[in-house]
Amino acid sequence: MTVSSKKVPAPDRVPVRRALLSVSDKAGIVDFARALSAKGVELVSTGGTSAAIAGAGLAVRDVSDLTGFPEIMDGRVKTLHPSVHGGLLAIRDDEEHRAAMEAHDIRPIDLVVINLYPFEEVRFGGGDYPSTVENIDIGGPAMLRAAAKNHAYVAVVTDPGDYARVLAALNENDGSLTYRLRQELAAKAYARTSAYDAAISQWFAESLDLAQPEWRGFGGRLKEVMRYGENPHQTAGFYVTGDKRPGVANARQVQGKQLSYNNINDTDAAFELVSEFDPAKSAAVAIIKHANPCGVATSADLADAYRRALACDPVSAFGGIIALNRTLDADAAAEMVKIFTEVIIAPDASEEALALIAAKKNLRLLLTGGVADPRAPGLTAKTVAGGLLVQSRDSGVVDDLDLKVVTQRAPSDREMADLRFAFRVAKHVKSNAIVYARDLATVGIGAGQMSRVDSARIAARKAEDAAAQAGGEPLTKGSVVASDAFFPFADGLLSAVEAGATAVIQPGGSMRDDEVIAAADENDIAMVVTGMRHFRH
Repeated sequence: MTVSSKKVPAPDRVPVRRALLSVSDKAGIVDFARALSAKGVELVSTGGTSAAIAGAGLAVRDVSDLTGFPEIMDGRVKTLHPSVHGGLLAIRDDEEHRAAMEAHDIRPIDLVVINLYPFEEVRFGGGDYPSTVENIDIGGPAMLRAAAKNHAYVAVVTDPGDYARVLAALNENDGSLTYRLRQELAAKAYARTSAYDAAISQWFAESLDLAQPEWRGFGGRLKEVMRYGENPHQTAGFYVTGDKRPGVANARQVQGKQLSYNNINDTDAAFELVSEFDPAKSAAVAIIKHANPCGVATSADLADAYRRALACDPVSAFGGIIALNRTLDADAAAEMVKIFTEVIIAPDASEEALALIAAKKNLRLLLTGGVADPRAPGLTAKTVAGGLLVQSRDSGVVDDLDLKVVTQRAPSDREMADLRFAFRVAKHVKSNAIVYARDLATVGIGAGQMSRVDSARIAARKAEDAAAQAGGEPLTKGSVVASDAFFPFADGLLSAVEAGATAVIQPGGSMRDDEVIAAADENDIAMVVTGMRHFRH
């Protein structure tokens, strides 16, 4: 199929004489319509939008008068008509287009103001299948795309936040809009319909359990322009998808300066980790640096959990991110403000805690309203050159696994509790990951190394450094150790034994499992195999 090319130059300014308004979100629409009407713009509208405008005493023409056809099928069909789309798509300076408009009594539409049915809100709000389908907008995206394509002559507004900008431009340009503004509005309209369609396609894939659909779309709305990206020479923006999962994207920032790109990445890692721990069972604190934990602990209260998490690596904790699984209280806040911290994220905070945090004006405090469900399904994505890697979220939880003791000695109850704790943490440590734990607190963490034995040695050395600073013995003595993946050789296990570990938890599955298990038995080490690994790259 060939598409004809009409090489007609776009005019710089197009006067707005006629506007079509049809919005789901009616915030500000009456005031906008009133301002347009005051400039002599003819108003055309549909359904509830028309009623709202007319209710304000403004003259408005119903779209059915334009089309000569009533709205039918519960409003599903009202704007899908040549009188509407011809008025949007016509190239005004083309003789054939003008002749067609005259022959069919089609009048031009210069401004389209549309926002779409609230599909994302219904989808993420738990709407059932029929109500979610009913909130898929058809006429709205069709008009947005038509107007945006013909931005040479038509301006398209899909965001109430742009009303003031459009009115200011009309005032500045004697009732006209410039080509540059029409281009920018068109770009925004296509981005909006793209994100909207992506949300719909994702919902269908989830509803039909299509793990890898042939086409995959992602979209989001700009929440914040970042000062820069990972480094000052990189630009960045923070986009939100509408997913209501508790975390950094949906948190309320109570105080502190703007979050940076790295702050957001690290805070997400911190809160996802601490959400592994049920707040009804224990208080949990995670301290994160560069998306890796430098200390995690659980206890009866947050203050004690924080002190024990900090003890794992107090040097790295400086300038880190603190995540909590319970309401921040005054005792915990008093401990946390003793050293420099970038961000604290928690489900909530007491008034006393808020007052203590307020004394540190640059400290960001984020409140999420709850913890995330570690078992909830979802997707993660990362870019590679020319493509996207998309996978399901790692929703494996150690409590759901069939743990198998593979050594002659079984772990004690205390060791088993620590093993479960350590494996929860290892899930959130960059691979290769090794986590030493004792009494439900990390005592040494090795992350992101090219060999597992190096991670084991680094974690032990971190424990030695922390012990030297505290003036005691390394807490790896009598600890347990978790590995995010199998030990390919016995050397990693033997490094843990050398550090003082007495029990180990690992996925298993190595060609040399028998050698690793034999080494554990030779050293009276209890070993538990999970059957599930937690690589994190």
